Amino acid sequence: MNDSPGWASPGSAPSDDQKPGLPRPAEPAEPADQSDPASKWSKEQPPPGQWSAPSGPGDPAGAPQQQPARNWGGRPQGGGWGGPAPVAKPGVIPLRPLGIGEILDGAVSTLRAHWRTVLGITVTVAVITQICDILIQRYLLSAPPEVDPNATPSEALRQSLSAAKSTLVNTSPTLAIALIGTLFTTALLTMVISRSVLGRPVTLADAWREAKPQLPQLLGLTLLLPLLAAAIMTVGILPGLLLGGAVGTTLALLLGTAAFVAVLWLMVHFSLASPALMLERQSIMKSLSRSAKLVSGAWWRVFGIMLLTMVLTFIVSMIITLPFGLAAIAADDGLDGLFTGETPEFGWPFLIITGIGAVIASSITYPINAGVTVLLYIDQRIRREALDLELARAAGVPGYGPQQPTDTTPGS
Repeated sequence: MNDSPGWASPGSAPSDDQKPGLPRPAEPAEPADQSDPASKWSKEQPPPGQWSAPSGPGDPAGAPQQQPARNWGGRPQGGGWGGPAPVAKPGVIPLRPLGIGEILDGAVSTLRAHWRTVLGITVTVAVITQICDILIQRYLLSAPPEVDPNATPSEALRQSLSAAKSTLVNTSPTLAIALIGTLFTTALLTMVISRSVLGRPVTLADAWREAKPQLPQLLGLTLLLPLLAAAIMTVGILPGLLLGGAVGTTLALLLGTAAFVAVLWLMVHFSLASPALMLERQSIMKSLSRSAKLVSGAWWRVFGIMLLTMVLTFIVSMIITLPFGLAAIAADDGLDGLFTGETPEFGWPFLIITGIGAVIASSITYPINAGVTVLLYIDQRIRREALDLELARAAGVPGYGPQQPTDTTPGS
């Protein structure tokens, strides 16, 4: 069994009534009494901590090698002129609390360092989901109902409800396919990123073997969160819809806004549940509780990083898919319809070209989203539980104690 905290089944995730049992530095020794009359040393001594122990090939034979002292953050402290030693970086991130730039850089570095494995995962999932999506759009989806601009208010309301129902029915298969694709990419990429933090290689077969036992729990978590959000929004909007009229519309708007705020608050608190579930081998409810504890007190920071990641990936996706969309419209003879105001009839060329653009965009944005989520989870554990010490030990970084003789597989 792997006992190193931070990975699957480590025993490192402190329970609700336990303190994390992490090694902490020893108390600093009391300074020697300078007023001791028996002392024969000169009073004009250099200030303490300004000298470092000799090191290198010229060391005297048998000179004791001193382990790096630890400061109150639990990290190695160098002796040279009292400055800190370089931070350990066995993998894609330095083992210390991370800034937002380092989290984003770590996600991109994982894509570069393990591009064969990462692209093997994302391209395969994206191609399968896009093929299914194209076939559904071509053969299963019905045309949206027409809306009469000259309809009476009651008729316009009926048409709007019919259009909303048609949109919900038409988007449900696409959302289900996207959900399945996100499930597999999240599971596999979490394992790849967890290895890249320690600087260890990982293959697609390794990632699948480690992720497979947790797929049922991850599926349950992936389904639970949107259902929870939908239930809260329904409870908020339904009273106003049932009341009807101007008062009902106002009530639905106010309660709907309050429900949206509640959903946003909960989703950010639960945003680290998937890496907790995969890397700590937690159950669904325990992973939700674990995520809430890690995010507590850092809600705005987690929200800001998640929001920035969504904006960046959206921009990247638009830059990639826009040229493919224009090329698809041109290939399908739809440009004339766009300029004349007529609705063009899109066929196979449009669906195939836009599908290729979506595959390329997904292959790049999936790893970034997953990487930010996993690295943000690791960063919160470093800040709260000094996980960097255990990661450095697991990676065999000198000065952090002997590496534990454990299996390197996060799921073992």
